[in-house]
Amino acid sequence: MAQADKVKDHVERYRATDGTEGHMWDRLGAEGTYPCLLLTTIGRQTHVARTTPLVYGRDGNNYVVIASKGGRPTHPAWYLNLIDNPEVVMQVGADLRSAVAHSAEGAERARLWQAMKSVYPLYDEYEAKIGSARVIPVVVLTPN
Repeated sequence: MAQADKVKDHVERYRATDGTEGHMWDRLGAEGTYPCLLLTTIGRQTHVARTTPLVYGRDGNNYVVIASKGGRPTHPAWYLNLIDNPEVVMQVGADLRSAVAHSAEGAERARLWQAMKSVYPLYDEYEAKIGSARVIPVVVLTPN
């Protein structure tokens, strides 16, 4: 199954089951399961809503996601979309709500990056793979 089909299937199952299937993601090739939310952004060129499943962590009432793109040298489209329009919709389990996104900077980014590496250890590999090509953005989602 192609990657786009896997993502589409994950989103559909998550929505159909209110997160009963898909909230705790069992990534093949990685040990353990990881908490996953659905993030919907508006396309910066198409103005079409796009939904992406992402591993998340918590920081108080906020949610934290990482724009790693699996260690590729460019930012993921969802991240570029929220830079243009930080108003997003997220679903965590059955809870669907709007949120405002911002990229963490400085000490906030460093603290959240370390916390997220404990949630999903493969971020270490992604960072090593990217090298100096780009700094992986850490995104904070503040629910409305």
